[in-house]
Amino acid sequence: MSRKDLAERTAATTAAYRSGGTSAAAIRTTEDALAYALARLPATYAACATVFAEMARIAPDFTPARLVDAGSGPGGGSWAALEAFPSLRSVTWLDASPPFLALAARLAAQGPEALRDAEAHKLDLTAQAAAPEGDLVMASYALAEIPQPEQAPLVRRLWAASAGVLALIEPGTPAGYARILAARDALIGEGATILAPCPHHAACPLTGSDWCHFSVRLPRSKDHRLAKGAEVPFEDEKFAYLVAARPHVAAAARNARVLTPPRAGKPGIELRLCNPDGSAAARFVGRRDKAAHARARRLGWGDVFEG
Repeated sequence: MSRKDLAERTAATTAAYRSGGTSAAAIRTTEDALAYALARLPATYAACATVFAEMARIAPDFTPARLVDAGSGPGGGSWAALEAFPSLRSVTWLDASPPFLALAARLAAQGPEALRDAEAHKLDLTAQAAAPEGDLVMASYALAEIPQPEQAPLVRRLWAASAGVLALIEPGTPAGYARILAARDALIGEGATILAPCPHHAACPLTGSDWCHFSVRLPRSKDHRLAKGAEVPFEDEKFAYLVAARPHVAAAARNARVLTPPRAGKPGIELRLCNPDGSAAARFVGRRDKAAHARARRLGWGDVFEG
């Protein structure tokens, strides 16, 4: 395809999504799906990969065999899951968009066996039908396309389909955080154990204009930059997420989570933490405490603080 056509389609699909449109309205053709994948797949993959890496750290003995990717789009989240969990042997895609499902299959043709053999189901996630069961069930950047009254019922259906862990990833906006927070309430009500990012099951301590989100930096290819009309060779994808597990999934003890980029100065490093007691507070690590300061220097936004 011509780069000019891809750039025009990327701009059109971006405008459609930003105005509140859904995939059904924005992605009508194979070319639309390809433009979306070129512009957005790297960032959504990076966010999912970050979440799954944290999940693998917290639950190192979790070895899922079955993945269900709800609202799979072109399949980037599934690739991230396979990277983190090579134990996966089967993949099921659920999406209402035939162009997305067709592109996911084309991309997977050169991928791991589980992706090459993935089962694709054209499914509207607002339908009341039960989702197929998986050890790992995920929905990345999917709740945003669901009408608000349907979101909690969908989260409960996905939780019912999960035999091990449910992972939800949304844009790192106040609206995305609100969807994650509502999903968190629903899942705690269903008896789920929250593995990340929260180190507790208390009410979220953030108030006012503050919201819980994180960021991952990813490189842009030449075509990626051209499609987006960008010059900078990287982008920062901000995302919000939630990882919920069944009681039998063994997990490490949850420690405080770094909520914002650490601020380093001559006296030491200031961290803003979400703590296991349910509070959010600043923590200063002075340079004089050499061991703690050395640990704090290695921390980034979204990491856990053990101290």
